[in-house]
Amino acid sequence: MPPEIETAETAQVESARRRKTRDRLIDAAYEVFAETGVHAASVEMISERAGFTRGAFYSNFATKEELFFALAERENRIRFERLQEGVDVILPQVGEAALTERSLGELVTRFLELQSDDRRWCIVQSEFKLLAMRNAQVAASYVAYQRNFLEQLTEQIDAAVGSVGLRFTIEPIEAIGIIVNLYESAMQAAILEGDDGDSVSAPPLARAALPALVHALTEPIS
Repeated sequence: MPPEIETAETAQVESARRRKTRDRLIDAAYEVFAETGVHAASVEMISERAGFTRGAFYSNFATKEELFFALAERENRIRFERLQEGVDVILPQVGEAALTERSLGELVTRFLELQSDDRRWCIVQSEFKLLAMRNAQVAASYVAYQRNFLEQLTEQIDAAVGSVGLRFTIEPIEAIGIIVNLYESAMQAAILEGDDGDSVSAPPLARAALPALVHALTEPIS
């Protein structure tokens, strides 16, 4: 085998091994962050849960905050993909009839049912937000992450809203920020009210309030 081919194959194997190591560390961090809190979670705890040493951790992440952002990127990507699948399946069924408050509510509810935001992710996000509020250095990265998340989500939802003949009555990113805040509050309320399961999908408050909120924030495209 020519040396250059052997070198390329070795690099591919090492890249795949490194990717698996990162994935295991991210999975372990997800569990530990939810169990102990982001602040209390140590590099040693995460490494041990993943079955690695501290050296393996620091070969992939400089800090546990960097690891959190890698986890957030993965979780958000899953949710964006799920939302796009819903757009591709649900919106073509809407037809050309004007959306009423009731039909818009039914549409929003169907999208909520696609989500599987679990209890762990809600807790981990809330924990990290508190950490960012206490640490100015972390806060700067958190604000940038949150802004990027909202921009991506706004682009996706604004296109979906336009495809059914509607537009937001305020700046789309501001509207999406309001919707996201209500949804997160609904998730937290469901947990506080005693939901002990791993999954808290489409909590009652979101089902009740989001359709009315979306209706209030949109209007037909004239």
